[in-house]
Amino acid sequence: MNEKTQRIIETARSGYELLNDPLLNKGTAFTEAERDEFDLHGLLPPYVTNLDLQVDRRLEAFRAIDVDLQKYVFLRGTQDTNETLFYALLARHIEEMMPIVYTPTVGLGCQQFSRIFRKPRGLFLSFPLKDRIARIFSNPRFDGIQAIVVSDGERILGLGDQGAGGMGIPIGKLSLYTACAGLHPSTTLPILLDVGTDNRALLDDPLYIGWRHERVRGPAYDDFVATFVAAVRARWPHVLLHWEDFAIGNANRLLAQYRDQLCSFNDDIQGTAAIGVGTIMSAINVTAMPLIEQRIAVVGAGSAGTGISSLLLRAMIDAGLPEREARDRFYLIDRDGLLLDGMAGLRSFQAPFVQSRSRIAGWKLKSPDRIELADVTANAQPTVLIGTSGQANAFTEAAVRAMAAQVRRPIIFPLSNPTERCEAKPQDLLDWTDGRAVIGTGSPFPPVSRDGKPFRIDQTNNAYVYPGIGLGAIAVEAPRISDGMFLAAARTIAEMSPARRDPHANLLPPLTELRAVSRQVAVAVATQAVREGLAAPLTETDIAAAVQALMWEPAYAICRRRARQSSK
Repeated sequence: MNEKTQRIIETARSGYELLNDPLLNKGTAFTEAERDEFDLHGLLPPYVTNLDLQVDRRLEAFRAIDVDLQKYVFLRGTQDTNETLFYALLARHIEEMMPIVYTPTVGLGCQQFSRIFRKPRGLFLSFPLKDRIARIFSNPRFDGIQAIVVSDGERILGLGDQGAGGMGIPIGKLSLYTACAGLHPSTTLPILLDVGTDNRALLDDPLYIGWRHERVRGPAYDDFVATFVAAVRARWPHVLLHWEDFAIGNANRLLAQYRDQLCSFNDDIQGTAAIGVGTIMSAINVTAMPLIEQRIAVVGAGSAGTGISSLLLRAMIDAGLPEREARDRFYLIDRDGLLLDGMAGLRSFQAPFVQSRSRIAGWKLKSPDRIELADVTANAQPTVLIGTSGQANAFTEAAVRAMAAQVRRPIIFPLSNPTERCEAKPQDLLDWTDGRAVIGTGSPFPPVSRDGKPFRIDQTNNAYVYPGIGLGAIAVEAPRISDGMFLAAARTIAEMSPARRDPHANLLPPLTELRAVSRQVAVAVATQAVREGLAAPLTETDIAAAVQALMWEPAYAICRRRARQSSK
């Protein structure tokens, strides 16, 4: 990149102040002219290097670390020191570093957050600060914010309540918005709603950095969230608000309450649904059984499981299947067994997927008191098995073998993460199905042996869809994100599947292509928004240009000195 194509940034900062700003710092890549202009001589070693050499140096240091948590700490330190270098490193080595920046290692980062905390990043909005939220948002440094990821830390991955440590999730998610979709890091803001924690180990830990109070619930919690959302809407009318890792009791409820008030979505529900459905559509290309003929069993009828089912249901209806018949093809299993009409304790979002007791009257059951996965595989003969339970080994060998005995190419997706919570190991699934299973997982696994050769199992990582969904919505300033926009993202994933051209290939493109995937997803989502009247009329060319204009490439800008304004 030559000087004519480089961005130019003007700043009044100099010396240590400039070097300590991660958005401006270039370290040893500051030129001689910039060192003169910003009083950097003596503060830096004399050798002037470039971004490529800095990436090589950091990569060598990263690979010398043996412990994943320490790799996570190393990358977070790089991000807090020099964001351009961090994103160049991450983008160029996304396949190697995504499991560190995000699942599964980010779970450890959240658990150890208080111990590895070094520098502030994002905003910790604790409950006692409720009346100050608008004032906190008013800081000029937040003028350009386009995307917010927010969590309250109550349901971090499959690890439960991590309190203030849950901040690791918004930080990690936004890192991928930048690495995969190109949102400039200055336009992203991670937020942790610190409403306390019920994790006694954290409350008793003298190093815990969060608000030391039992988790606030009920009307006080709802009022705090309402104040937060109102402040977001007032400060950033067109911002993308991404909800992440809220407990099941709040996730669906908050989504329903706020999804039409601002451009907002819950990634655990809708992002998981989009990548799940997109990958299932890719798998259907392999099995050659039409979507409308599939029978779906889901173990784990929480936010993720019902979210996938809801989007898949819509896809079936769009494909021509009557709604009632489509609903009858779903068998959702929760802690009390198969969801049935009249069952006590059903949640509102589960109700659309209850099975009629009359439809299962003829089933042969191990126990009439609880219908489990083995009963469903034996009687309903599902063609697709999805796991979102967070329960390790929930897919038993007997149940999988029973499924494989009735289905030529069973589609099996154990999607829970982190890795130790996965419903089954990919190699076991292949062994139990004589190599016939079409598999996607929620966590990364080492290659399996398929047909005597190593094969990469696809990780149905939300990073395939949520960065592009957010990018597309931002590009056209959509006021909300519709179900049609999520389905457009899912269909794009299926269209880009290598298995569409070769049934022996992977269901998903390699992680190295995530930036291209995000661009295509963004264009599809933005186009659907225009089609539904959720954005101003734009041509395909205009949409593609609007998306591309937001995609920052990690490269150093030229720094120019700006005089400080007088305080008078």
